[in-house]
Amino acid sequence: MTAYTSSLTEHEQATIASFVVRDKRERFLSFVSNAKSRDKFVRELARFRWFDARVAAPVPWKPDPNLGLWERRLDGIHRVEQLLKSKGAGQTCWATSENSEVDGKEFEVHAALEAVIGRGMGTILSFIPGKLAYYEGEGEALLLAK
Repeated sequence: MTAYTSSLTEHEQATIASFVVRDKRERFLSFVSNAKSRDKFVRELARFRWFDARVAAPVPWKPDPNLGLWERRLDGIHRVEQLLKSKGAGQTCWATSENSEVDGKEFEVHAALEAVIGRGMGTILSFIPGKLAYYEGEGEALLLAK
């Protein structure tokens, strides 16, 4: 296993173990532990409903309404980035996503948020394995934190 694969696997396994409801953990852990079945987990991400409510909090999208459309998007991304950094996010994160251009890659935090926010594609950005992640799916954004 390469360092890339082991880092991605570590982030995915820790995210599932920490943030997914207990009765679904084993199923999803089995999916991500095998490259051939990992797609089963990724396909679930658009409408993923199995995060534990005790560790998942909605992230409100509240950009400054006085800004233009593009500036509001940038302001919203900045606000989410500040929230994540206030919770301990470092400079990079790992992405698990139904968007193949993002999936399985390590990103600088700002670039990851730009690629994910508002796209409506199920994505988990893992910042600290099992401690801090951001989820965005169809019509939902969550801060996953312990």
